[in-house]
Amino acid sequence: MNIERLLLGSAVALAAVTGAHAADAVTAAEPEPANYVKICDVYGAGYFYIPGTETCLRIGGYIRWDASAGEAGSFDGRRAVDHEDGTTNDTWHKKARLSLRTWTGQETELGTLKTYTETRFNYSDGSYSSSLNFVWIQLGGLRVGKDESAFDTFIGYAGNVINDTLVPYGDFDTNVVQYYFDAGNGFSAVVSLEQGSGVKGTIDSYMPHVVGGVKYKQSWGAITGVVAYDSNYEEVAGKLRLDVNATTELSLFIMAGYGTSDNLNDPTFAIPAGDRGFYKQWGGNLAVWGGGTYTFNKKTAFNLQVSYDQAKEFGLAANVAYKIIPGLTITAEVDWAHNDHDSNGYNWTGIPAGKSDAVGGFLRFQRSF
Repeated sequence: MNIERLLLGSAVALAAVTGAHAADAVTAAEPEPANYVKICDVYGAGYFYIPGTETCLRIGGYIRWDASAGEAGSFDGRRAVDHEDGTTNDTWHKKARLSLRTWTGQETELGTLKTYTETRFNYSDGSYSSSLNFVWIQLGGLRVGKDESAFDTFIGYAGNVINDTLVPYGDFDTNVVQYYFDAGNGFSAVVSLEQGSGVKGTIDSYMPHVVGGVKYKQSWGAITGVVAYDSNYEEVAGKLRLDVNATTELSLFIMAGYGTSDNLNDPTFAIPAGDRGFYKQWGGNLAVWGGGTYTFNKKTAFNLQVSYDQAKEFGLAANVAYKIIPGLTITAEVDWAHNDHDSNGYNWTGIPAGKSDAVGGFLRFQRSF
């Protein structure tokens, strides 16, 4: 009996010791490597999946520094008070900007869900400012949020020059409810309900501004037309544009605008000449813009824009854009603005004050990422 108890006790002790050693030898399993950045190539370059989701995200933007000089009308005609004698002097206008942009995309049973934002931080001539320039959501063809007017974005801006509004072709910032339709064969269309902005542009009732547009695009270029209804003044404006890819190196465009102005008769300090609403920003009823881009090589391009309206306002802008290295571009531009109103291109009083010419120059460094 004593021998059996001794053997049994020895077995228990041995088991306990063995178990203790086994417990000491247990180690945690090696963690599996986590793929935190997974490329998403569905929506183009630069997108990656947000970890743990099916949403693709892209982050980008640019850093820009501008220096310009010239008379008001071509640029801002910046002036400063002389610190010694109190007189005013012409001086440089300088601006530094950081633009941060985000894009997201995700496929759903109702179509592609997309968002876009752009926030700008500016330091201009000693003053700080920031703005939320774009923030919208789009599901399928439906877009809501803060954007630029479809009167400009759908038909296209007036060339690749920096100062493309020597003869203005429409206002920009607005809240929108838009629907885009793409037939897939080159035909596309848009309908946009817009709030407008500014003293004369923001709607004054529940009736929104309305913009509609159609486009036909092929390898040779595109034909686009837009029509806008200004609900504040019950006026209509429209633009028709032709883009032509003349050669591999040369692309050309011409755009004509027409707008009614029967009710645009309240001159204010904010809007020159008193006959311009949110969409018909040019003087008189008719206006035209034309120009193009010639690409010399992968690094250098020449851009030109010529513009004219029925109020005898004339603009000429030309620049050379040079890509120093991928992502870094320097652009040098010269602009000339002529009008039959006053010295700064605007007729604040509504009374013609003689012909004038304004010349300016512009230098831009931009790092895009």
